[in-house]
Amino acid sequence: MANSPTGDSVTDRLVRVLETFTPTRTAQTTAEIGRRAGLPSSSAHRIVAELVAAGLLERGEDGRVRIGMRLWELATRSSPALRLRQLALPFMERVQQRVREHTQLAILEQDEALFLERLSGTASGANVTRVAGRLPLHASSSGLLLLAFAPRELQERVLTGPLVALTAETITDPRMLRRKLDEVRTLGHAVAPGSMEAVSTGVAVPLRDETGAVVAALSVVLPREAPTEPALLELYRAAHDIERALSGARRL
Repeated sequence: MANSPTGDSVTDRLVRVLETFTPTRTAQTTAEIGRRAGLPSSSAHRIVAELVAAGLLERGEDGRVRIGMRLWELATRSSPALRLRQLALPFMERVQQRVREHTQLAILEQDEALFLERLSGTASGANVTRVAGRLPLHASSSGLLLLAFAPRELQERVLTGPLVALTAETITDPRMLRRKLDEVRTLGHAVAPGSMEAVSTGVAVPLRDETGAVVAALSVVLPREAPTEPALLELYRAAHDIERALSGARRL
């Protein structure tokens, strides 16, 4: 792709435009998109207009721009992550019905935990996670589990920091984080009390492929005072069933 006068390519600018949308920022004006993407006004208007014409973005009656249905369609055609979500969903529903707390599925994506699904009940406690949202790897049970089984170079990159504190109990000391990752590998699961919210404890177990590699984290968010053992039992059962479903799907 041709470069702009500032040196960034057309692809760079398209990606920056799309990345201005977040789980909580779903509609924007073109001016807001341009400002957040770091683009001149003329470039922002042209790129947004082209993406709207292609169906990748949509403009509402209020003039604000949203992610288009065609982008969703293209993303869901062959995404391994969405295939994993589809296979895991029935077993996640079982966990949520039995534990009655937030049940989540996350994968490792660009040094962060990307959440593919979250199931919640009306009585579920506090939780900041959103579908298609991201969290730092050091600050949640899912992230800690994914980080513990990630390649060594990724672990070292995260340990180098910065390790941002989301609560007073978020692990921000590299030495403490190393010990926590060792604990996760030894136990085979992650427990993170107060790491994301002081009133909650995250509990996560791994999902593995046929080679034994960890491909995702299955987790629940419990009230701080709740015992973790019943939730872990349900998570391990679900993980076993999801792994079996994944293995069967690969043979088809």
